[in-house]
Amino acid sequence: MDLPDVLDLWDHRVREHAEEPALVTPRQMLTYRSVDRLTDAWAGSLAERGAGPGRLVGLAFSDPGRTVLGMVAALKTGAGFTVLDGRLPAAARDSLVRRTQAAVWLGDGAHAPATAYVPACPANGGTADADGSAARRPVRAAAGSDVAYVLFTSGSTGQPKGTVIERDSLRRFAVAVAERLELAAGDRWLQVASLGFDVLIEEVFPALVSGAAVVCRADTQALDAEELHTTMTRTGTTVVELSTQYWLEYARWLDTRGLTTPAELRLVVVGGERMDPRPYREWQARQPARLAHVYGLTECTVSSTFYTGLLPADAEEVPLGTPLRDVEISVRRDGRPVPQGESGEIHIGGPLLARGFLGDEAATARRFVPDPLSADPGARVYRTGDLGRIDADGYLVFLGRLDDQVKIRGHRLEPARVERALCEDPAVDQAVVFPDPRTGTALWAFTVPADPRHAPLPGEAVRLTGAERDTLVAPLEAHLPDWAVPRVLYRVSVLPKNPHGKIDKRRLSDWAAAGSGGAGQAPGTAEAPGTREAPGAPAAPAGSKAPGGSDMPGPGAEPESVDASLSTVVDIFREVLGEPGIGPDDDFFEHGGQSLLAMRLLVRLRESFPSAAGLRASAVLRFPTPRLLAGALAADRAARL
Repeated sequence: MDLPDVLDLWDHRVREHAEEPALVTPRQMLTYRSVDRLTDAWAGSLAERGAGPGRLVGLAFSDPGRTVLGMVAALKTGAGFTVLDGRLPAAARDSLVRRTQAAVWLGDGAHAPATAYVPACPANGGTADADGSAARRPVRAAAGSDVAYVLFTSGSTGQPKGTVIERDSLRRFAVAVAERLELAAGDRWLQVASLGFDVLIEEVFPALVSGAAVVCRADTQALDAEELHTTMTRTGTTVVELSTQYWLEYARWLDTRGLTTPAELRLVVVGGERMDPRPYREWQARQPARLAHVYGLTECTVSSTFYTGLLPADAEEVPLGTPLRDVEISVRRDGRPVPQGESGEIHIGGPLLARGFLGDEAATARRFVPDPLSADPGARVYRTGDLGRIDADGYLVFLGRLDDQVKIRGHRLEPARVERALCEDPAVDQAVVFPDPRTGTALWAFTVPADPRHAPLPGEAVRLTGAERDTLVAPLEAHLPDWAVPRVLYRVSVLPKNPHGKIDKRRLSDWAAAGSGGAGQAPGTAEAPGTREAPGAPAAPAGSKAPGGSDMPGPGAEPESVDASLSTVVDIFREVLGEPGIGPDDDFFEHGGQSLLAMRLLVRLRESFPSAAGLRASAVLRFPTPRLLAGALAADRAARL
C-alpha cells in the first residue's frame, strides 16, 4: 500500500479546519481553505512552466508569507523547492542558482534571478478563479522518494552542499515533530528563521500538518528582543524557535526588565549551539514558557532529538534529548556501538536521512555510510562528526567535535577554509581563524606577514584597521557568507604552538588582550553541536558604511547636540563590545560587532535615548561609529521638535 504524501496530510487539515487560520501575516489572515485555493492556482502556473516530479521550484521572495505559499505550491506540482538566501554575496547566489537548475523561479526580492515571477492571485481573495470556479491544482504523480526540497548547508570545507530531502522524509519529520511538541489546531508558530535555513522547514510543516497557523513577519529583517516579544504578544504566538544565542539575548532582555514571556507562549525551541546549564535553569525557574532543547542536522531533515525535561540541579550539560520517531541515534567508536555512558561519534540513521548532496556523490559516500549493524542491506547512517554519549537516563549528551569545525551563530565552519582565503593575499604567509573568545559569536583572524620586516615584535598582536584591514576582508566578503568573514584581524610575528604542537589560540588571545587594554580576555568558547543553521538576524558586513534601509535620518544636527550624547553612545559601544578603548570613530563591525550584539546595542540605546525607540538594526549598518550614530539620534530629536 502506498504511504501517504505530505500533501495528503495537508488535504486532511483543509477538510477538517477549512475556516481556521493557516497563515497569519501583518497584512492578512489566510484560512486553510484560502491557502489551499491560492496555492492550487500557483501550482497550476508553475506546472505550465515545467514544474513537476523530479524538478525544483526556486523561491526568492523577500516576504516570508509568500515563501510559505511557494513551498506548498511547489509540492502540489510534484516538484521540490529550494529557497535562495538573499543575504549571500552575489557570486554565491549565482552559483546556487546554476547548481539547482530549477525549472522555474518565483520571487520578487532584489536577490531574485531575472526570470523569477509572482503568480497572479485568483479573484475573491484566492478562493476562486476569475470565472468563479474553484482553482484546482494540477494532477501530481510524485512518489515518496521524489525530492521535496534542496537546502544548502554552510559549506564548512568548501562550497555549500545542497542537501536533497525526499517527500517521505519530510512527511515523517513533520508528523514526528508535531507529535513530540503536541502541536494542535490552536497553536501559532512564529516564523523567525532566515529564509534558506532548514529551521524554516521546522517552523512551517509540523504546524500545517497539525492544523496550526504559521505566523510570518512582514519581511526578513531580524527582530530584536523587544520586537520579538511585542510580535509574539500581538499575534498570540504559542511556539517559537530561536538559536541559542538569540534565545540568550531574549532571556537577558526579559530579566533586565523583570518581564515574563507572553501569556499565550507555551514553548520555546532552542538549538544550534552548546547550551550552558545555568541560563537554562534560570529560565525554567522564572519563565512560564517551557523549553525544548533540540539537536539536528540539515542532512537528517532538520531535527533529530528533543529534550523537554526539567534540568536536574547537578546536571553539567543540557542533554540533547531523545530521538524523534523514525530517527535512530547511536554512539559509535571505530564503527561499533560503545557501552552506555562512554563517548564516541554520534551516528544518525532511519528514514529521515537525506538522499545525499546535490551533484556530489563523493561527499555523499563519505558522510552517508552503509550501516553494518542493520539487518537491512540498504540501511545507512550519517556520521555527524559530533562527539557524544548516552547518559543514565537515556538522553543524548553532546561532548564536542571530532575535527576542527567550529560553530558561528549556529553555522558550521571549517576554519581552514577562511585561513586559505586569507593566505591567497601575497602579503600573508600564515593565518589562523577561531571564534572570538569573549562571546564565541564572531571570528578573529591572526596573520603572519610574508615580509618579516612588517612583523611586530614577538609576543605582540597588532590590530589591523582601515585600508589595511579592508584589503584582506574585501575578497572574503565577495565569496563567503557574512558570518564566515573575520570581524577582528591581527598581525603577529609567529603563530605560537602549545605542547601538543597545535596553534596556541589562548596565547594569541592573551597577546590581543595585552594590546587592547584587556579587551577580549576570556576563556575559549566550547564548540557547539550539530549543523543547525542559525535562525535570526543576518550579521552586518564588517566595516560596512553603506545605507542599510534605516528609518533614521542622516546626521545633520548641530555639533553641540551631537556632543551632548556622544560620550553616552561611546560608553554603550564599549559596554556591548567589551572594549574599553573604543573611541568616537571606531567602527562597530571592525571591533567584533555582529547582529546579536547589534540587538544588545539597540536595547541599551533605547534605554538612554527616547529618540532611539524606533531604531532598527539596519541603522547600525548605516551609522557604525559612535559619532555617526550620535549624530543620527540628535538629528532625529531635532526633527521631532
